[in-house]
Amino acid sequence: MFRDVRKILTELGPKEFNGRTLKRGGTLAAVFLASWCPFCRRFKPAFEAAANTNDISWATVDLSDDENELWDVFDIQIVPTVLVFKDGNAVWRKDGEPGRGLSDDVINETVSKVRSLAQN
Repeated sequence: MFRDVRKILTELGPKEFNGRTLKRGGTLAAVFLASWCPFCRRFKPAFEAAANTNDISWATVDLSDDENELWDVFDIQIVPTVLVFKDGNAVWRKDGEPGRGLSDDVINETVSKVRSLAQN
């Protein structure tokens, strides 16, 4: 189980999910990305740096394989996409913008959202 007060950066795959639900509790920020995506390669280091400096749980989900079922499970149309899970359910998301990806400001927005959810 992810704890809201524990820092963690882990890689998750399809086995961690059941339908549209993460098989873990707590609050978690996850970025769905692909190694072939230049916007993901630009965003990932900032996401990882935030994981090392914030007291919330973080994960990356590699969708490099176009056959990965999580594309459909979470209706991912573009990478990177950030989803926040609360007690296993996706409760917030921020999709990348075509030709731009995600800005580093999304990390601050994600941190605020996760902290808000952890307090409720």
